[in-house]
Amino acid sequence: MIRGAITVALAALAALAIYTFYLDYTVRQQFEGKRWSIPARVYASPVELYNGYEMSAKSFEDLLQQLHYRMDPQLAAEGSYVVKGSQISLKTRAFNFGDTPQESRKINVGFAAGGVANIADAATGESVAILRMDPVQIGSFYPTRKEDRILIKLDEAPPTLVQGLLSTEDRDFYHHFGISPKGIARAMWNNLKAGGMVQGGSTITQQLVKNFFLHPKRTLRRKLKEVLMSLILEYRYSKDEILEAYLNEIFLGQDGSSAVHGFGLASEFYFGQSLKTLNLPQVATLVALVRGPSEYDPRRNPDHTLDRRNLVLDSMLAEGYIDEQQASEAKKQPLGVAKVIHRSANRFPDFIDLVKRQLRQEYKEEDLTSEGLRIVTTLDTRTQDTLEQTLANKLKHLEKSPKSDDLQSAAIVTRRDNGEIVALVGGRDSAVTTGFNRALDAVRPIGSLIKPVVYLTALEHPDRYTIATPISDTAIALDDGSGKTWSPDNYDNREHGVVPLHTALTHSYNLATVRIGMDIGLGKIANTLKAMGVSRPVNLYPSFLLGAQALTPFEVTQLYQTLAGDGFATPLRSIRAVNAADGKALQSYPFTVHQAVDPAAAFITNTILQEVMYAGTGHSAYSYMPQSMALAGKTGTTNQLRDSWFAGFSGDLLSVVWVGRDDNKPTGLTGGSGALQIWADLMRQVSKKPVSLIRPDNVEMKWIDPSTGLLSTEDCPGAKLLPFIDGSGPSQFSECGGGGETDGNWLNNLNPF
Repeated sequence: MIRGAITVALAALAALAIYTFYLDYTVRQQFEGKRWSIPARVYASPVELYNGYEMSAKSFEDLLQQLHYRMDPQLAAEGSYVVKGSQISLKTRAFNFGDTPQESRKINVGFAAGGVANIADAATGESVAILRMDPVQIGSFYPTRKEDRILIKLDEAPPTLVQGLLSTEDRDFYHHFGISPKGIARAMWNNLKAGGMVQGGSTITQQLVKNFFLHPKRTLRRKLKEVLMSLILEYRYSKDEILEAYLNEIFLGQDGSSAVHGFGLASEFYFGQSLKTLNLPQVATLVALVRGPSEYDPRRNPDHTLDRRNLVLDSMLAEGYIDEQQASEAKKQPLGVAKVIHRSANRFPDFIDLVKRQLRQEYKEEDLTSEGLRIVTTLDTRTQDTLEQTLANKLKHLEKSPKSDDLQSAAIVTRRDNGEIVALVGGRDSAVTTGFNRALDAVRPIGSLIKPVVYLTALEHPDRYTIATPISDTAIALDDGSGKTWSPDNYDNREHGVVPLHTALTHSYNLATVRIGMDIGLGKIANTLKAMGVSRPVNLYPSFLLGAQALTPFEVTQLYQTLAGDGFATPLRSIRAVNAADGKALQSYPFTVHQAVDPAAAFITNTILQEVMYAGTGHSAYSYMPQSMALAGKTGTTNQLRDSWFAGFSGDLLSVVWVGRDDNKPTGLTGGSGALQIWADLMRQVSKKPVSLIRPDNVEMKWIDPSTGLLSTEDCPGAKLLPFIDGSGPSQFSECGGGGETDGNWLNNLNPF
C-alpha cells in the first residue's frame, strides 16, 4: 500500500518536473525572443506653417485636435495649446522625422484674415521661418493579433507610475518570489473590511504571466500553470526586467478593434501626450485602469474612474510615496482625458492600400506588421478630406441626371512638381474597405485621354507636324486588325474639313486624330506612352488612337504627371521616409526625375491643353475658377458613355478623375459633364497657383493667320501667337503681312478662343 502510494507520488513528481521543464522552455522562448509584434504606424505628410500660409485659426485648432493636443493655458506638457484672440500658443511634441529630429518647444502663431500672419518662439520672441508640426497618424499595419503598444524602458517611466503600481498592485514586488502569500492575505482582509473587491491578490509577476502567456479562461489548471510560470519567471529574470515587461504588456483599453497595451500607448490614447510628460493625477488615472479598463474607462465612466484614481492616490500616500499636500492637490484635478480620436483606425484605406503595395516592393509582410516601423507618407489630410467630400457631393448631384445612377468614382491628386500623391480615393464610400481599390485596380478604356500622347508624338517630328499644320478631319476607313473595316466618327457625327492641328486636339476631333496617328505610326505612339510611365502592354489596333486602350486611374495619373512635368517623368510616390521604431532613418524616397519626351513638344502639347480649357471640351471648368488659372487638361469619354474621365493640372496640383459604373453600363455622362465637374470643384478648393508654362530655348513664338496658317502680325484680324520648335514655323507671310518673331505666351496675349 505504502509502496503504491510512493510510486504514485514519484510519478506525479516526475510528471510535475517534466511539465515544469516544459513551462521553463516556453517562458524562455517567448520572453527572450521578440516579445511583441509592434504594428507599423503610418503618418500623413507633416504640415509646415510659414508666414502667409493659407490656414485659418479654426483650421489650425482642428489640426491640433487631430494630433491629440489638449487645451491647457499653462502649456505644461508637450501636445498642449491655448487660444488667445487671433493667436494660438502651443507646446509642440518632439518627433523624429528620420532626417531632422525635432525638439519640443513653445511657439506662438498669429493669424490674420489671409492665413498665418506670424510665427515666433515663445521663449525668445524670435521669428520662426517654418513651423513643422508632428504628423497626423492615419493608420497602422497590424499583425494577425490586432493589438498596439509603444515600447518604453523602465527608466523612461515616471517614478510615480512605478510607485502607484507597487502601492496598489503589489507592495511586496521586490521581496517576493513570484507569488505573495502575505499579499493574498492582506488583500482578503482589505476586501473583507471594505465589503467588496478593492484589492487583488495577484502579484505583478502573476499579472504579467496572465497577460503575456495565458488565455483568459479561469480554471484550476490555468491557475497552477500561472503559479509555476511566475516562479520560473522570477528565477530566470530580474525584478526590473519583469516590471519593464509588465509596463509594456498590461491591457489598458480598446481603441476600436485594436487593443491598447502598455502605459506608453495608453498615455497617448487617453491624454494625447507621451508618458514622460504626465503629472501625478494623470499617472494615477492610468494605474486605476489596471484593475479593469472597461469598468474604469474614464470616457464612459468618469465618476467611477475618479473614485478609483483617488483610491490610488490614497494608497500612494499610505505607502509614503507622496505627502498629504500632493495627494490633496492631485484629487482636486479633473481627469483631463483627451477627446476620442481613434488613432489606430485606417482613416484613408485606399491610400493606405497604395502605401502598403509600394512598401511590399522592399519589405516583407512580417516587417510591416511587427517591427514598429514609422512610415511618413505624402498624404495631405486637408486635400484628402476635401476630395472625399467633393466626390460624394458631386456624385449625388450627377445621379439626378437620367441613366446616371449607381455611379462609382476614383480620383488621384498629386503635386505637379514632384509626383507626390497628396490624396487618393478608390470609391465613393472611401471609409469602407471593399477590397477593390478602383484608383489602382479599375482597368477602364481611357477614351480621348490618349489624344495628347498622339499629338505629342507627332510634334516630336517638327519637320512633319507643327501646332498649325492643317489636318483633314474627314471620314476614314481602316482595317481594325481582324480583317473588318473600322470607320470611326466624331462625337458630333460631323466632318470638319481641314483644321489646324491645335484645333483638332482642342475640340477632340476623332477623324483628324486617327489620320495623324496612322501617319506617325502606332508603334511610335505606343513607345511614347511607355516613355511617359505606362508599362502596360498595348494592343496596336487603330482604335488605340481613340482610347480603346484600358488603364487604371493610377496609370493615367502617371501619364499626365509627365505632361505636367513638361516632358520630365517623376514616378508617383506615396512615401517620403521609413524610420525604425526609435526614429532612426531606414530609407528615404528622394525626388527622382528624367527626361521622357522632348520638352519642346511637351510645351506645345500643354499649350494646346490650355486651349482645350479655354475653348474646347474643358471650358466648363471656368465656371468654377477664373481664367487667370490658365488650366491645362483633357476630357475622356468612351463608347456608349460608359466611362467619364478628366485629367488636368494647375500650377501646383495635378488631378485625375474617373466616373463610371462597376457593371460597365452606360452612365449618360461625357468627360465634360461628369468627371470634369468633380475635377473643377475639387481644384477650386485646393489649388492655389495658375499654370505658367516655361518655354524651352528652342521654341519660338510666331503670330499666325489662322485662315492661311502663314505668318501675320499682331494687328491682323484673328491672329494667334503660337509656339514652334525652331525652324519649323512658316516663313511666308499672309496678305495681312509684315512682322516676325515675337516673345511671350500666346495665352497671355489672346482673348479666350
